[in-house]
Amino acid sequence: MNLSRFTRAGSAVAVGVLALSLAACGSDPEPADNAAGDAPESTETESGEMASLAGELSGGGASSQEAAMNAWRAGFQQANPDATVNYDPVGSGGGRTGFGDGSYKFAGSDAALDDEELAAAEAQCGEGGVIEFPGYVSPVAVAFNLEGVDSLNMAPETIAGVFSGEITAWNDEAIAADNPDAELPDTAITVVHRSDESGTTENFEEYLAAAAPDAWPHEPSGVWPVEGQESAQGTSGVVGAAQAGDGTITYADASQVADLGTVAVGVGEEFVPYSAEAAAEVVAQSPRTEGTSDYVYTIDLERDIAGTYPIVLVSYSLACTSYEDEETAGLVKGFLSYVASEEGQQAAADAAGSAPLSDTIRQAVLPGIESISAG
Repeated sequence: MNLSRFTRAGSAVAVGVLALSLAACGSDPEPADNAAGDAPESTETESGEMASLAGELSGGGASSQEAAMNAWRAGFQQANPDATVNYDPVGSGGGRTGFGDGSYKFAGSDAALDDEELAAAEAQCGEGGVIEFPGYVSPVAVAFNLEGVDSLNMAPETIAGVFSGEITAWNDEAIAADNPDAELPDTAITVVHRSDESGTTENFEEYLAAAAPDAWPHEPSGVWPVEGQESAQGTSGVVGAAQAGDGTITYADASQVADLGTVAVGVGEEFVPYSAEAAAEVVAQSPRTEGTSDYVYTIDLERDIAGTYPIVLVSYSLACTSYEDEETAGLVKGFLSYVASEEGQQAAADAAGSAPLSDTIRQAVLPGIESISAG
């Protein structure tokens, strides 16, 4: 198998399917009609009867997909009442580290494993034994709190100028030019960014570097590069901080921006508001990364496709093809099978407004999940 990888600073954008703001203890969510979808099938016994899975499974990682993970856990645990899935929302960086050192049996990350992280993961999973696939596609909203203003248009250069600290007031001429009908106050702009290492941060920076390189000279990474701005932990943290202030702006998974105003992003000659459909179209028209192993499916996201929303989380889940015991292998296989299934994808869409995976991608990633076993 060819295991050559792309660098994180490159054009590949990767983002972690399994993100959730749950306590580390992972209390069971109540199943919801609009969250669980059709219950996932349980395992089949030698006698042909269906037997539910049992045991406790713990993972951790990105904090961006709380609503989707609640739906997945509810649907899976409804079909398997003796199984418990815990998820620690420590952020993408923590998820990749925890998966690499064996603390988590599965993980979520809003950025793909780089070469060093892949090597650490293979130390746990075996060479070629890492599974990495997208299961959650969602727009990243540029969200703000400005009294009397619910939506704004911004060109890529304007967004980059705001987040770099070059544009400091809401009535700046660059913002006003694309919003002639808006009553923009002279309120100071307060940027709120992630304090933790974050795949959402990395994805957002990659968009800025690709769409407005002259206005955003920073090398993309999971760590925010501009000093002196306000910061908060996790997706819920930046959204809460933005809600608490006036004139604030942040970036976050669109499913969690609540009542904040949002930006329609300039793509070519038009401004495109975020939507699951516009995000899904970016993924559908972007190529799979070349040079990865059979069970690693990452996407090189295009940023300038007309009519699409260009700031997108393509969230990845991480697992191994082999585990030490049957219980763990069965739980990981069963849970990720539900995540990737049509039912699981619809459950996430209903709960979080995400874009379900295409059948083409689903069929490409199922062999990896189905390969999970013990020994």
